[in-house]
Amino acid sequence: MEKHIPEGYKQTEVGVIPVDWETKAIEEITIQGGIVRGPFGGSLKKNDFVKSGYKVYEQKNAIKCDVKLGSYYISNEKFIELKRFVVSSGDFIVSCSGTIGRIFQIPLHYEIGIINQALLKLTINSNKFSDKYFIHYFRWDRFQKFITDNTHGGAMKNLVGINDFKKASIPFPTRKAEQKAIATALSDVDNLITSLEQLIEKEKAIKQGTMQELLTGRRRLKGFGEGKGYKQTELGMIPEDWEVKTYDELFTFLPTATYSRAELKTSGEIGCIHYGDIHTKYEGFIDFDKTDTPKISKEQLKNYPFLKEGDVIIVDTSEDYLGVGKSIEVKNLRERKVISGLHTFLLREKVPSIVNGYKGYLQKVPAIIKQMNTLASGLKVYGVSRTNLKTILIPFPYCKNEQKAIAQFLYDMDSEIEKLEAKVDKYIQIKQGMMQNLLSGRIRLK
Repeated sequence: MEKHIPEGYKQTEVGVIPVDWETKAIEEITIQGGIVRGPFGGSLKKNDFVKSGYKVYEQKNAIKCDVKLGSYYISNEKFIELKRFVVSSGDFIVSCSGTIGRIFQIPLHYEIGIINQALLKLTINSNKFSDKYFIHYFRWDRFQKFITDNTHGGAMKNLVGINDFKKASIPFPTRKAEQKAIATALSDVDNLITSLEQLIEKEKAIKQGTMQELLTGRRRLKGFGEGKGYKQTELGMIPEDWEVKTYDELFTFLPTATYSRAELKTSGEIGCIHYGDIHTKYEGFIDFDKTDTPKISKEQLKNYPFLKEGDVIIVDTSEDYLGVGKSIEVKNLRERKVISGLHTFLLREKVPSIVNGYKGYLQKVPAIIKQMNTLASGLKVYGVSRTNLKTILIPFPYCKNEQKAIAQFLYDMDSEIEKLEAKVDKYIQIKQGMMQNLLSGRIRLK
């Protein structure tokens, strides 16, 4: 059955577009010689790099959209030899090896330099076309799919031959004013997302500072600590109405499973927490109302204990010091049956001393972090043993109401950050919808 094309639209090699739009190959929207792949082979060797000179732009500049990254430079003589690879303000650089298709436009203020072999340089003919329109098109998931569908190589992917890339068709409004209008609408959303992301980073920095003060007792919340001084302990000065105990004094260490990631399933009767997820998915707490875990069957259970609300799970190994001793507190477990898995310690309080909601912040206590790093051992992977973990000292308020107040204060800060992050996700989805409609001509701007 023939596909119906709406009035005012036409069928092209890239799909249905407005009749007053056209398509051109990428090479037709660039200046002559405006598509250049970075120098290959012997053109740029290790001994060509110098301490200062002309910058060599790398793949991470395109991936991270940051002109300042990188530390490779070449001499004036080498720069002249490779002048066809020089980037200028307004040029696009595209990653074309490994993580391919990421694009970045060189800003007005930048270091003069060249691209390396993992980049492609595009110079749009800005007299005829809006470069801002095309940067949005190049970042559109439809174009990104074209990139990923046209790669070759094994583990390290590479952009398809440059000639095929040059011939790729791009649809666009014939009127440059409409190109600019579309670019402006999408850029406005980008700016909003960027401003929210900057606000999130600011709020995280504020929270980090507040957390350091509250968890050390340097700052006391209203209603706590009035008239109290400080005392000297093994960990230094802490409030006189706080106490210090070891993990061994506070917690019982329970058995944990040893299932590898390959042995875990997406379905099953029992949840199993893998240490890798603690490193990558959770921060302080595992909230079972908001997350799901890998599963095992009843037959795999053996005699491993089920988690309880308020339990603490600590990873025993990490690839860097930042992850040493990372821990989470079990939250909103309800009736779920879950066990703690590979490379974890499962801790349960012997006698209630620290309230639920506070234990998730123990990993952020500076004194605990310092002890963890001191005790960590290993070369490529760092770990902390059960024996060493038991000796680590924990400073905390003796008064449970103060613990609750601190936990609530930090939780409220976390909640505000989560709201901002949800707003960013919402605007990212809105932008995706706008791109689908504006870059295909389904919706026209006046």
